[in-house]
Amino acid sequence: MPKYAVLIFRIEDDQPEPGTPESRQLYQAWGTFNRDVAEAGVMTSGTGLQASATATSVRVRNGKTMITDGPFAETREQLGGVLIFDCKDLDEAIMWASKVPDAQNGCIEVRPLWEG
Repeated sequence: MPKYAVLIFRIEDDQPEPGTPESRQLYQAWGTFNRDVAEAGVMTSGTGLQASATATSVRVRNGKTMITDGPFAETREQLGGVLIFDCKDLDEAIMWASKVPDAQNGCIEVRPLWEG
């Protein structure tokens, strides 16, 4: 079966503060989602990422390594997590991606993994 990377993009400043009713609701939605994909045998791995402010970007140009704090992209939505789905086809991967709680206010990118 093909594997798909499911990239979770969200606006970091729009995330609910820990301990608020909104954050509890989001954690509950994630708990339900994690249970559902586990029961379906779809998600093979996944993790959230720390805030983009903790990122380090590395580039090599003309043999010289350049390091920059923060993400490369200047955008409102930042990569917040990566899941790996094992689905029969892209349609199934999209169906499961639409159930990711962050799809409600962010963007979920589904991309086939390189299989070679």
